[in-house]
Amino acid sequence: QLQLVMSGGGLVQSGGTLRLSCAVSGDTLDRYAIGWFRQVPGKNREGLGCMSATGHTYYKASVKGRLTISRDNAKNTLNLQMNNLTPEDTAVYYCAADRVRVDDDCPFFEYWGQGTQVTVSS
Repeated sequence: QLQLVMSGGGLVQSGGTLRLSCAVSGDTLDRYAIGWFRQVPGKNREGLGCMSATGHTYYKASVKGRLTISRDNAKNTLNLQMNNLTPEDTAVYYCAADRVRVDDDCPFFEYWGQGTQVTVSS
């Protein structure tokens, strides 16, 4: 069973950048699809970007070009680089992993990080 521990997050000014990381243990990451999600109070969790084990990547249209997901299988970590942040990006962010297929959307993931708050001030 995978365990995902997130780091990063915090407060950033509008237009700033932030990098979130997720350390994975319990298995080797190279066999898993990965994903990044966020949730604001009162709304459903939304998928920002997902990457299959073979590297096929999907991004939500509204964040494409500003957010970049990556993985380092040797270190068993996944990352989310966020640029040009706006107050609308304020949310709790989650990483996820599972042995699933990634096509034209983020699939359901079984394993999740604990979540980290990102707050963007105007």
